[in-house]
Amino acid sequence: MVTEAFKLNVLDVEIDVIRKDIKHLHLSVYPPNGRVRIASPMDVNEDTIRLFAINKLKWIRNNQKKQINQIRQTPREYIAGESHWVLGKRYLLEIEYITSGRHEVLIKNKKFLLLKIRKGTSTKNRANVFDEFYRTQLHALLPELIEKWTKKIKVSCEEYAILKMNTKWGSCVIEKNKIILNLELAKKSIPEIEYVILHELTHLLERNHNHSFINILDNYMPDWKNRRRNLNQRL
Repeated sequence: MVTEAFKLNVLDVEIDVIRKDIKHLHLSVYPPNGRVRIASPMDVNEDTIRLFAINKLKWIRNNQKKQINQIRQTPREYIAGESHWVLGKRYLLEIEYITSGRHEVLIKNKKFLLLKIRKGTSTKNRANVFDEFYRTQLHALLPELIEKWTKKIKVSCEEYAILKMNTKWGSCVIEKNKIILNLELAKKSIPEIEYVILHELTHLLERNHNHSFINILDNYMPDWKNRRRNLNQRL
């Protein structure tokens, strides 16, 4: 449980610090803009956290630079000719204006996405139609993939949820044997989605990102670092 949260400035780097019931300091740099967070045990003082950050400053800056320099997808307008990604594949968008029936997105000829909407539909509502399409794509995949990996590492996952998340690809609610996955994963390839699933399921065996956690990933998915690297390339 989080007991305290505050900001720490180390030279020119702003760091979000969260104190909670853990044993070791953990450092993370989150896409897309390189936000820095340190999770700290409750009894570690601010000077120790600051020294930890100073020692990691080169690593922090290198990771921030990589994330900022990654290719960004420009804001989508959901108009004809745009590129959109589904399960790691790039499609061009076509628009069909309708006068009745539901708004929907369809995959057409393995190269195009067809957005069926009424004229005058706002960009926000077009985005909502895409969100539902992406949610459907994930729901079609996730039960089988989750079952595959729960059997491999011998854990029980009682439930999963799909949410729009800003700073992480997934999370695990250990007390409920539940994993939560980012809707944006629908744009990623299946190997990348599987990495996130395995990562979150592994928390049911090991709460922290320690050596035991890494060993599980190494044993069951030897190429997990490559998958993670590809996952964090912005589309």
